[in-house]
Amino acid sequence: MPKTFSLIVILTCCTIATGAQTITWKKQEFVLKNVTASVVKLNGEEVLKVERDLKALPFDINNMAATVDEPTYVKLQHVELENGIIEVKLLSRIQDPSPFEGARGFIGLAFRISENDTAYESIYVRPKNGQSEDQLARNHTVQYYSYPHYKFDRLRREAAGVYETYADIGLNEWITFRVELAGDTAKLYINDQKHPAFIVNKMKGDVTKGAIALWVDIGTTGYFKDLTITKK
Repeated sequence: MPKTFSLIVILTCCTIATGAQTITWKKQEFVLKNVTASVVKLNGEEVLKVERDLKALPFDINNMAATVDEPTYVKLQHVELENGIIEVKLLSRIQDPSPFEGARGFIGLAFRISENDTAYESIYVRPKNGQSEDQLARNHTVQYYSYPHYKFDRLRREAAGVYETYADIGLNEWITFRVELAGDTAKLYINDQKHPAFIVNKMKGDVTKGAIALWVDIGTTGYFKDLTITKK
């Protein structure tokens, strides 16, 4: 059964710096891109809460492919990564009420982000799918995409099954999420497993080095803690 958690005391709010909205968490500064964010206490732990800002970036259910898999994240300042390891613990819940009936708790990482947020790579999960009774939905638990040209819909259409997979995860539970980057390859390890849950053999983007961000999408309240980055 999913673990239950108590919630929430707001500790700090966003600030404005150099024209961009930012937040400081664990002595790290993040820029908000199409999201709202706050530092909160969850079961006594200080964590970062992130939700998509629908005023900054509206969602259109009739044009879903164009309004999801977008830069909706908090981007870490002053750190760039080409090859190495990004590890974070993440937990997602579906908003109540949710602006999207098909919300799955979309949460993950964006990396190799260009300076102006026009291109990046991402791996995220749909935790609700991980406990679905429908096998096809289970197969869509983990997702890779490359912004802006290779979102989930195009990858699913042109290479079905290659850029998605199943993972044994669920909503409302902490998930250890580790991405290892080496050249064109990205590997995802979940919950300290020995072998990767997911491998992207050749990422689609042209940006080989860039910023790192904590990413959420429509209908998700995402929580993050224990972010570490190891360069190689």
